[in-house]
Amino acid sequence: MLRFVLTVLAYLVPTFALGFTWHLKIFQATYRELRIYREDIIIPFGFASMLIQGIIFAVAYPRLVVNPASIASGMGFAAAAALLSWTFTTLAVAAKHPMTSVSRFVATETGFTALQFLFVGPLFALAARF
Repeated sequence: MLRFVLTVLAYLVPTFALGFTWHLKIFQATYRELRIYREDIIIPFGFASMLIQGIIFAVAYPRLVVNPASIASGMGFAAAAALLSWTFTTLAVAAKHPMTSVSRFVATETGFTALQFLFVGPLFALAARF
């Protein structure tokens, strides 16, 4: 159970911290100029989404990799998870939502997703060591 909780936290903590900082601080002006997000962002919905994702990843990770405690395994899983996440959070959003610049949105969100999973991958491996 400890390993499961640590794996959920390995996803949730950096994803929330980076997501909040990236979207609402560092690139706040970019997203405002894109006119893609609502003015009154509902942070608890975002947190709940990340918690659900963390639970799913924590269930999947030890079942899909041969050596969960290996940093290489963590990074391999993170690469696959990043690609899956990117199709939901970047490609599908760019296809459906109005915005002032699709290319700018895709570039900004791709950077976020890559950085997010660069943090999360090694943390999954570290969590598996407990």
